[in-house]
Amino acid sequence: MLVRVSPDPGATGGAERNQGFPAPEHALQAYCLEFDYLCRSLQRLGVRQADLEDLAHEVFLVLDRKWEDYDPRRPLRAYLFGIAFRVAAAHRRRQAREIPGEVPDIADTRGDLDEILAAAEARSVVLRALERIALPRRAVFVMHDLDETPMRVIADTLQIPIFTAYSRLRKARQEFERAVTVLQKGPR
Repeated sequence: MLVRVSPDPGATGGAERNQGFPAPEHALQAYCLEFDYLCRSLQRLGVRQADLEDLAHEVFLVLDRKWEDYDPRRPLRAYLFGIAFRVAAAHRRRQAREIPGEVPDIADTRGDLDEILAAAEARSVVLRALERIALPRRAVFVMHDLDETPMRVIADTLQIPIFTAYSRLRKARQEFERAVTVLQKGPR
């Protein structure tokens, strides 16, 4: 269970805000509680399956270092998404300089094969459509439409004006719709 620390009314700095609570223990609790959300968010931000675990651990390292800066009055998921967004962007920049080598995923053979294939195809279309949206717009789209994060929190987390967030969301929705249409019509 994540312990929410009540801020001291006179406290202004992060070190004072979480004073007396060891960062590693509570950061680890937060990380464990939101690990699945974090992996989904990283994947939606364009991180390949083979890199998810490494980048999730990188997010934890940042969370551990920055735990004293976390304001428990703000949603933890939005704070984690902000870290994940920056880690994914840095990974994308590093990856652009490397030669990609794709590791094939092993298919799950459990359950009804038709349902599994249909779900995998739909998931693939969504992920490929998300890849066609620029990362700054994709981040707003994922946080708002998929994670149901309020726009004010998104703007604060990504450190952008609220109207910029709305503009990015509108454009991302249009790009997503076009991409899904193209991907569903095109060769499979």
